[in-house]
Amino acid sequence: MDIKKYSPTAGDVHVNTPLTNISIAFLQNASNFVASSVFPNIPVSKQGDRYYTYDRGEFNRDEMEKRAPATESAGGGYTLDNTPTYFADVWAFHKDVADQVRANSDSVLAPDREAVEYVTHKALIRREKIFATGFFAASKWTTDNTTANWGGSGTLTDPIVDIEDGKNTVLESTGFEPNTLVLGKNVYSALKNNPDVIERVYSGQTPGGPAMGTLQAMMALFEVERILVMKAIENTAKEGQTNVHSFIGGDNALLCYVAPSPGLMTPSAGYTFSWTGMLGGGAEGNRIKRFRMENLEADRVEIQMAFDQKLVAADLGYFFSTPLVV
Repeated sequence: MDIKKYSPTAGDVHVNTPLTNISIAFLQNASNFVASSVFPNIPVSKQGDRYYTYDRGEFNRDEMEKRAPATESAGGGYTLDNTPTYFADVWAFHKDVADQVRANSDSVLAPDREAVEYVTHKALIRREKIFATGFFAASKWTTDNTTANWGGSGTLTDPIVDIEDGKNTVLESTGFEPNTLVLGKNVYSALKNNPDVIERVYSGQTPGGPAMGTLQAMMALFEVERILVMKAIENTAKEGQTNVHSFIGGDNALLCYVAPSPGLMTPSAGYTFSWTGMLGGGAEGNRIKRFRMENLEADRVEIQMAFDQKLVAADLGYFFSTPLVV
């Protein structure tokens, strides 16, 4: 049997730390993208493995009994499911920086740094789309609300009541109250101008103060710790065609409970498993390599991201699939 042998490349034995740091900084500052913020991130050393889930119903059952003298106490137990798994797929993209381009660049240009930001932006779009397709869509969570209308045509519903109903639904079925609200950009814009929201915000304004449904006002109004707005866009046109830009998140909203920080026996709607085991891998499972392409007379700047976003508890999410009726 022919066994192929692989030797480490120059890019494998030396990952460009300064370029990786630039990429990490870009990830942290790209606030339009929410995929890395919704679910807690768990850096993992193995590309794939198992994780454990508990049956919350067994924790919430009332089984304590009176104890008579010289008798045993009532007891019980819970089951542990170790069948769920994750596998961090590796995604990659590169940009070549030609020697002639670098040599001919004006002083205000920085081809290598721009290449890092370019490939990182591509990675952010890919991860945002994975989140939108896998979790910011109907039929993913235990409850789908199809009746809310916060800013479309027809009769509007009260978003304060709708969101409170969603919170109560999740709380009653799990014991955990949603702490995060994820909004498509158009939905956020509609909420800012929703008459019920404006009325409630206006009633708390100081004299002469504007009645604006800001994020901070909405967090206080809806009583959630975080509101994340999906502002990232994507050009769906092929190269050479007229640009067709649209919001990646669409016109949806997700109410969910996510753990403030991951840990054992810590429930969360979802987790992001980021594989940091690769040489030079950052906490997001990302790394930047730069290596020579002598046949092209260019340096290649390449990004890799290795992660798996997992829906861990569908009953900890409440999805609004039609908050805007067109």
